[in-house]
Amino acid sequence: MTTPPALLIAGHGTRDEAGAEAFRDFVRELGRRNPGLPVAGGFIELSPPPLADAVAELVEQGVHHFAAVPLMLVSAGHAKGDIPAALAREKERHPAISYQYGRPLGPHPSLLKVLERRLDEALGAQPRTPADRAETTVLLVGRGSTDPDANAEVHKAARLLWEGRGFAGVETAFVSLAAPDVPSGLDRCKKLGARRIVVLPYFLFTGILPDRVRMQTEGWASAHPEIEVLSADVIGPTDELLELVMERYREAVEGNLRMNCDSCVYRIALPGFEDKVGLPQQPHHHPDDPSGDGHVHGEHGHAHGHGHGTQHHHHDGHAHAH
Repeated sequence: MTTPPALLIAGHGTRDEAGAEAFRDFVRELGRRNPGLPVAGGFIELSPPPLADAVAELVEQGVHHFAAVPLMLVSAGHAKGDIPAALAREKERHPAISYQYGRPLGPHPSLLKVLERRLDEALGAQPRTPADRAETTVLLVGRGSTDPDANAEVHKAARLLWEGRGFAGVETAFVSLAAPDVPSGLDRCKKLGARRIVVLPYFLFTGILPDRVRMQTEGWASAHPEIEVLSADVIGPTDELLELVMERYREAVEGNLRMNCDSCVYRIALPGFEDKVGLPQQPHHHPDDPSGDGHVHGEHGHAHGHGHGTQHHHHDGHAHAH
């Protein structure tokens, strides 16, 4: 029987001890839920243990092969530079090891559900009506990065959170390194006519930056008493997050990393688009293509050609036929 690769969790790190301990608790819970699977976790900066110690821990347990999952929400920034470099360094220190590198978490549908739950909690425990959401603007606040690709992924998360959930709008801001900052994001919501704003931190755990988001939100709210401003909680160590990390682990082990289809409307039942799941697709038909039938179909004169279920793409039969 082949021994499965161990699991290495790579975190960013924080100067906030409560946030660092939340990460360490999360790693321990993954180990408890997956008996027989060696699990270790470390940080690339700011907090103990460093990633080097986590790799050494696995090596001391006799592990020679592991899958590394970056516990990060965006695939840019640290996830595409610092962590791969750190893993390459560990390979030099421990030549006998081998590893596979998994995808960051991204705006996965399960995390979008958690974000939606955090919004409902911020709005209050009483039963809500569709009108409550229609009168609510959300400001999704990301970490911020000097990498524009990382910042763009926060905008993607905001758009996916808005789709089909009935909020008046979902705007985006950043707490550091990128514009707009939190006060500027709140100003934009006000200019767009918001009368109620929920500020939603796009962070996994508590820490200095989520605390800063809340402080800046409270400062802006005190200067604008005419607008109801609420603060939502971070994602936290939910069952959805634990399950998603294991999904990323399995992807890495199986080599199932070639396409990001997490939020594909033909594969996942997104709010308001449930009828598209599994919908048979047809290829585009160009009127000048002699191999086609010369007819146009569907909206804007052509059929949507994703080909889901018609061709096999890696291990899950999920296909994009362009």
